Amino acid sequence: MKKHTIRILGGLVVSFALVFALTGCGAKTQDTKAPAQEQTTTASQPNRADLLVTADELAANPDNYFVIDCRDAKAYAAGHIPGAINLPWQPLTSAAKGVAGDPDWATLLQPAEMAKVLGAAGVDTSKTIVLYADPTGWGEDGRVMWSLASVGITDTRLLDGGYPYYAAAGNTVTKEATKVAVTTVEVSDQLDAGLNVTTDYINQNLGKLLIIDVRNKKEYDGATDFGEKRGGHLPGAKNVEFPTFFKEDGTLKDAAELDTMFANAGAQKDVEFVNYCTKGIRSGYATMVARWLGYKEAKNYDASYYAWAGDAALKLEK
Repeated sequence: MKKHTIRILGGLVVSFALVFALTGCGAKTQDTKAPAQEQTTTASQPNRADLLVTADELAANPDNYFVIDCRDAKAYAAGHIPGAINLPWQPLTSAAKGVAGDPDWATLLQPAEMAKVLGAAGVDTSKTIVLYADPTGWGEDGRVMWSLASVGITDTRLLDGGYPYYAAAGNTVTKEATKVAVTTVEVSDQLDAGLNVTTDYINQNLGKLLIIDVRNKKEYDGATDFGEKRGGHLPGAKNVEFPTFFKEDGTLKDAAELDTMFANAGAQKDVEFVNYCTKGIRSGYATMVARWLGYKEAKNYDASYYAWAGDAALKLEK
């Protein structure tokens, strides 16, 4: 695919504007130990190392990776992995324009614009990029992985267990914001249409397209706790709750368990289906997991429920 190069001029900058205000106060070591992680595969299951990096691997070989903390600036300031920059999902989208419920609010930037953001943040694509957040949160790390894949950056991994597991394992963490050099980031000329669908596309294919709602059951049943304009779910959507993707310790469930979850919802390996949530964050994570499992036609609905519920002409179910 043709590449598009964006050159960002400048010297040293903080990882992103969100961390300019952060102050450093040294590193600290946690005493609580998490159980050891293993990367396993079988003939019938994908290799976990194709999607995940363990806390042990990252701690032992930090120079092999470029690390991105996808949590918000407050969480980053409270403690993060040394060397990690702070880049949440929002700067890679149009979130600065409009409000939740607008048709295209907070959808992906075009590749050239995204390259500018990534370059200003100092992202280094010459190394494998490791993304992390908190598994009890919104799946921001998976959303950023999906965003990067959408512009052709695919040498990425999720930190298994996220920041809580890494810190609990006794690894060094810090409050000092990372300073990085501005970079040049190469991206594809166009967004990968195979990873995303629009509101119009879903509406035109209702009844023919498997739709998986990865919000919690309360949301699926009609709760509007996050400013949704209407409650309910997309017609015919199956509910696979995002927290069920993880074990009690916050690491990702085994491939066989995850595969069963998707299959029970009706997913087939070579048949298109769509994941959605409130704003395409949890569903971005779910889409990348599904792709790893071999669901080659899994897609994310970027605009997600905010957009669907914001259009009174579109049907909902409860």
